Amino acid sequence: MPFSDTQIKALEAPLSREVVKQREQAGRKFSYVEGWHVIAEANRIFGFDRWASETIDVKCVNEKDRLIGKQALPGFGVTYIARVRISVNTGDITLFREGYGAGHGIDQDLGQAHESAVKEAETDARKRALMTFGNPFGLALYDKAQTNVADEVDLSHQRFIDESKATIERIGAHPDPKDLLNWWNSDIEKRKRRDFEITPAELIELKALVTAKTKRPQPGEVQ
Repeated sequence: MPFSDTQIKALEAPLSREVVKQREQAGRKFSYVEGWHVIAEANRIFGFDRWASETIDVKCVNEKDRLIGKQALPGFGVTYIARVRISVNTGDITLFREGYGAGHGIDQDLGQAHESAVKEAETDARKRALMTFGNPFGLALYDKAQTNVADEVDLSHQRFIDESKATIERIGAHPDPKDLLNWWNSDIEKRKRRDFEITPAELIELKALVTAKTKRPQPGEVQ
């Protein structure tokens, strides 16, 4: 199975409305997520060492003189197109996705214009490649009704549950089962479970996962 149940749930989760930005272009408004956000989500869902981004191709498709700003200062306009490949290692297989993006750079310095255009093109291509994995990477914005975009308040509780499951999976892989028990029974985790108002059913589910990972829990250890 390519992804764990926890990862699938995270990929299917709605996109937080708080991370959605808007820009105007040619008199129309467009919704988007920023480049740093999709990287952070890839680290959270796939793991820091389980995914990679590789720029396969980048080329300049336009460069011309232009006037900049209200003062009409002499400068340059540059456009690049980039192709980025995303690889995700699931443990069993490695998945690949690719995306194309365009970037524009405007500056009085020609080098700065090129640099801005390249960075924007790579960021745009990376977002398009990651978008194919699910809503957290901006897929939800391709639906004009944005039915899979939700308020942060609605998402924080489920995100805590998902992150707890992911942590149980990660620490549960340690040779010593006490590592997981110490994490579960720590004061900070108990406080988090109270603050996020975990329901009895959710608590039972999480306890079952901890018990399964520790294999031979002692009476009273899972609290």
